[in-house]
Amino acid sequence: MSEPVAAVAVTKPPVEAHHEEPDPRRWIILAVIAIAQLIIVLDSSIMNIALPDAANDLKIAPQNLQWVITAYTLAFGGLLLLGGRIADYMGRKRAFIIGLIGFAGASALGGLAQNEGMLYGARALQGAFAALLAPAALSLITVTFSEGKERARAFGVFGAISGGGAAIGLIAGGALTEYLDWRWCLLVNLPIAAVTVAFAIPLLRESKAHGDTRFDIPGAVLSIVGLVSLVYGFTEAAKQVTDADGTVHTQGWTDPVVLAWLGAAVVALVAFVIVERKVANPLLPLRIVLNRNRGASYLIFLLVGAGLFGMFLFMTLYLQRVLGYEPLKAGMAVLPFSFGIIIMAGVVAQLLPRVGPKPLMLIGLVFASTGLLLLLRTSPTSSYWGAVFPGLVVMSLGMAAVFIPASSTALIGVGGHDAGIASAVLNTSQQVGGSLGLALLNTFALTATTNKVADLVAAGGDPASKALQATAEVAGFHVAWIGSACMLILALIIAAVMITAKKDELPAEGAIAA
Repeated sequence: MSEPVAAVAVTKPPVEAHHEEPDPRRWIILAVIAIAQLIIVLDSSIMNIALPDAANDLKIAPQNLQWVITAYTLAFGGLLLLGGRIADYMGRKRAFIIGLIGFAGASALGGLAQNEGMLYGARALQGAFAALLAPAALSLITVTFSEGKERARAFGVFGAISGGGAAIGLIAGGALTEYLDWRWCLLVNLPIAAVTVAFAIPLLRESKAHGDTRFDIPGAVLSIVGLVSLVYGFTEAAKQVTDADGTVHTQGWTDPVVLAWLGAAVVALVAFVIVERKVANPLLPLRIVLNRNRGASYLIFLLVGAGLFGMFLFMTLYLQRVLGYEPLKAGMAVLPFSFGIIIMAGVVAQLLPRVGPKPLMLIGLVFASTGLLLLLRTSPTSSYWGAVFPGLVVMSLGMAAVFIPASSTALIGVGGHDAGIASAVLNTSQQVGGSLGLALLNTFALTATTNKVADLVAAGGDPASKALQATAEVAGFHVAWIGSACMLILALIIAAVMITAKKDELPAEGAIAA
């Protein structure tokens, strides 16, 4: 989604973007933009399936494995607001092409990575260029399609790509990893990007925003420093330490290094809020997030992103490491989740104008958290159909009922001037939530696994036994899934308490969530 599920809020076109006559090439232009969006969405899920193979090849320790995903989502989410501003001020066509070329170059670096640091850096670079490419793509659609019905159809295509792309990524990642090599999960972007750039240069029309075009660089720096420090602090807490007597344990939350990183995060994020209150052209206008319904929507997206990204990571590891699935089979095994959301989205879209957003969100979050808790029935010997499939289906039915209403309430009361930034904050919330959730849940899982190993060995178990290791890993996954469910339950409480919007308050130009 960068994400298992992508949310695309439909915004009004920039004021300078209206053309007297529709561009006769607009549907070809849409195809070019859609392919670029597909690349971004693919890279949110395609590496999930490749993680075990990449870890074996580059000798990545368990506590660091989440950085393959987190480096991408953190850079993407953390830079998305700035990327949107750069695209508006520099020119959307130019930003689109630079973003696409840069994304392809970063993909090449990742595919050729010789160590874990090079892979993390490449993934972060991918996220940075995706943060430039994604908002440019959205803006180009609003520029190209100025007529209401056509624009709605165009965003429908865009939303379908965003939703279906995650499923395609799971299949593609499995096939490429199993039949070629995990590196092709990244290298496959090169030929696709090259063809897309070749069409984009002659087809796309340049457009820029006018008015105040100053960048909020201090805000951008403080937000990134704060988020990276927070994620790194979570990760350090999961670091494994071996005592003099050979006992292995995680570093823990009270370690001075962990506390230093978490303290730095608090300082940077508080400073970010202070800066955003004072600068003339803030990266994140606080009026956007302080509205009750909008703020609640962003918190819900952040928490749901945290829960779902964690679910996908540990589900992938469970299927491949514990059940022994090959990469392609693991990708196929997660598909019911994507299909369930796509099918249910049509039902929810019909119900939203009739019943309003809050009832759907509440029902959806109950279903989603229940689906996560159903995964606690998994064991080293359980069957996919009995223990995994029911949880994925129940979760998917709930998620569609969360994303679509929350995408709409995130735009309530937003004027045309702020529509773009409100949509960007929505997607930023999901990406940042995914980054933080992965780091936190990975810490919980590794701590639980380490403790379970110690308990089993103390009871006379063989530490080299595969059965013991599988039992310990599943115990860790269970703790992570409980953590994910708690995040969704917290989102449920926020929806119940803070969402007050009625069906007649929803924006006329709604939102597409897939």
